[in-house]
Amino acid sequence: MRKTDAAFGSAVFFAVAPGIVACLIPWWLTGWRMAPAWFPLRLAGALLTVAGAAFLLSAFARFVSEGRGTPAPVAPTEHLVVGGIYRYVRNPMYLSVLAAILGQALLFGQPVLIGYAAVVGLAVVSFVLLYEEPTLLKRYGAEYETYRQAVPGWLPRLTPWAGSGMSQK
Repeated sequence: MRKTDAAFGSAVFFAVAPGIVACLIPWWLTGWRMAPAWFPLRLAGALLTVAGAAFLLSAFARFVSEGRGTPAPVAPTEHLVVGGIYRYVRNPMYLSVLAAILGQALLFGQPVLIGYAAVVGLAVVSFVLLYEEPTLLKRYGAEYETYRQAVPGWLPRLTPWAGSGMSQK
């Protein structure tokens, strides 16, 4: 896939998937109204929300530049994405979305978003276990298995994975 097509497809998928899950639904649930909250919690929430968004954008860009595809299952990458943040954790997009949701819970003082994050977390873990990992194993075989054995899915490594000759810029 050409980079311009991958970038366009990724941008559309970004607006549809994480845009709805991490922005639109939290807004529907809370109106982004500020409830009473302790200032340090608001500050932590703002930092968590911004960090989640930044890591999410970085992960999406990695799919375009390294994978030559999109995160959308209908337009997958040509190459397994193992560089950047993917050297630390296999599921940074899902973790970033959850961070953004939990950050909003703290920022706006809205506990309903903690429950919503739990539902989203359960949904993404189920999706990863039942669809994504078997699909990646079928598509990339031993390359994915090596990566899966070395890089944790949900709790990031403290040091970046050096890999075995795979592209990891």
